[in-house]
Formats: sequence, structure tokens, C-alpha cells
Amino acid sequence: MAIRSLLQLCLLSPLISVANAKPIIGKRGNFSDTQKLADPTYGPVPGEDPIFSTYYGVEAPFPGNLRDAILPTKAGPPGKDDVVWQNLLSAEWVIFDFYQQAVEAFNETAFIKAGMPNTTYKRIQEIRNNEAGHLRIFQNQISPTSVKPGACEHQFPFYDPISFLALVTVLEISSMAFLTGLVQDAKLPSSQAAMLAIAETEARHEVWSLIEIWKTNPFGGPSDTVFPYANQILDTTNGFIVPGSCPPENPEYPSPRQKLPALSAAKNTTSLTPGSNIGLNFTDPTNQPKFDNDKQYYAVFFHGIANVSVPIDTSCWPAQEIRVTIPEKFETKGVIVAVVADAPGAPTKENVVAGPGVILEQPSALATKLL
Repeated sequence: MAIRSLLQLCLLSPLISVANAKPIIGKRGNFSDTQKLADPTYGPVPGEDPIFSTYYGVEAPFPGNLRDAILPTKAGPPGKDDVVWQNLLSAEWVIFDFYQQAVEAFNETAFIKAGMPNTTYKRIQEIRNNEAGHLRIFQNQISPTSVKPGACEHQFPFYDPISFLALVTVLEISSMAFLTGLVQDAKLPSSQAAMLAIAETEARHEVWSLIEIWKTNPFGGPSDTVFPYANQILDTTNGFIVPGSCPPENPEYPSPRQKLPALSAAKNTTSLTPGSNIGLNFTDPTNQPKFDNDKQYYAVFFHGIANVSVPIDTSCWPAQEIRVTIPEKFETKGVIVAVVADAPGAPTKENVVAGPGVILEQPSALATKLL
């Protein structure tokens, strides 16, 4: 997929094309070795071992080289936040493989030839290492009575250093919106604190991308965007998973999964800034929204800690495109998350009938250039 599509569309659609992408090169390890990960003291410890920060090898670092699901070692009920951590671990496998694939596909020279700083490949390796540490942290947060999900095979729509770095920006900035929702799903204060600590690390990745790669202002306004339904964003990453490749022991991802119709901007979109009038596109022909003629629907835009609902006319859809104007009151900072809902503000996840779409506002210069 062209970079233009990655940045113009309401991003993270489950239908991101992977036709020309290569699967992750890593192989599954020995099953018995993977089961040793059930012991939280096994192997390097995040925060204590430099492998999670300053390892510069190509091979996948621990525990990314041990890809099977980890089976329960005790009987009993699941931990209070096990489902939340299982969802996050499955998502982390996607992100880890994204960076690991880039480490295997490129080298320092490739990024320098693309006009990037000579430290870019090292930064990518270091972020990969951080993500490996996240894998181990999330595994250890899941209680021994629950399955710790293993890695699926993943494909990503990048084909050169620039398209990879564009997707880095999309994923890192968008991750902040889903982490704010995920914290709300956790029940234990210790889980909420751990997720906040991870979010702070992801924010550093985001800032590096904006400053070093795109030479743009990294400040996204006084608040990142709060989107309350984390699983709806996580579900969009299923588009990176090779069908049928996940370990059979893995739980459903995400759980619970709504399987909402994908939402993007129409192909003729020229701007996604506040005040732009755009057409809404439901990209999966096999999963289309169903609108009740007697009900009013809304495009709900989340930005910062607020959301704004704009009534939309669905009476002539699908014969005519549904159009809406992105609220002018939003500043062109950070991200805007859009959904279609059957109630103003989308007060519950059940009110959402399509989406979410993540609209990237920074870096604006890159988005303008590629539209």
C-alpha cells in the first residue's frame, strides 16, 4: 500500500492491504523452552538487562524468539485483569513483529540512503528491544491460571524505509488513543500503573519519530486523545495477522470482539484537518453497517478528553456517499478518532456501529505532501 493511503485514510483499517508484504522472518522456538516462560524469573528481566534497550543484533531478542502460547501452570479462576493483559500481549506481538521485520529487512545504510539520520536503524533496534521487554512484562502480568498468548504470523504494508517509517508514526501516535481506553478496562491499580508506565515509553517512541524523522513539532496539545473502547482499536490490527496462523491455544483477540465495519475516508479525500468535509467509506464489502431508517446516526469525533457528535444523513446510503465535516473547533494536533454511532457521544461500545478510524493530524507537512 502506498504511503499516501497509510496517512490519508482513517488509519488502522482492518483491510490494510498486505498483498505485497513479507511475513515476519522469525521462527517458533522449542515448545518446551517456551513453557519455561511460565516462570516469571526465567530469562532476562526487563529493567535489569540491557538486551531490552541496547542490543543491536538482527535476531529476535528474548522473549520474541519463543513464540508459542504459554499454557496455564495452575488450576483456578483467572486473575482480575487477565483478559486485559491477554489482549495487550496479543497486540504487543503485532508491534514487536512489526519492528523485528524491519530490523531483518533493512540495515543502517538503507535508512541513510533514504535521507534519514545515521542513527535511525539503531533507534529502530532500540524500540524493537523495548517492545520485547513489553512482551515479557505482559506475560508476567497474566496469572498462571490463564493462557499467555503466543505470536501469530504478521504481514505489514511497507516496502521500503520511508513507507516503514510512515507506518511507525501512524502506529505510535495511534497507540496513545487505545492505551487511554485500555487503562479504563483494568480493575487493579497495579495494572493501571503498569499500563501508564508502558504508555510513557510509547510516548518517547512517538516523540522520536516526529522530531528525528519528520522534523516536526512533537507537542500534541495539552492532552492526548482519550478513546474509551480500546478493543475496537485493537481489532483493527487483525488486518496485520495472517489468517489461520495464530497458536490454537490463543484466546480470541481482542476479547470481547465486536467485529465492527471498518471506517475510512473516501478515496477522493484531499484533507483530514478540522473543518474538512469528507466522505465516509466502509471498506469491507462483507461487513457493512446496517442503518435503521427511523433512527438518527452521528459521526462522533474524539479529540483530547472531549468528543463532538455531528448528525449524518444515512437515508440514501449506500446509493449516495455519507458526508460529514470534521469539527472546526479541534486543533490540528495529535489524533482524532472517529466512529459512527446511534447516539450522541457514543456513550457505550454497543452504540458504535462502525469504526473506529484514526485520523493523524501530525506530521501535517508529511500528510499534505502525500495527499
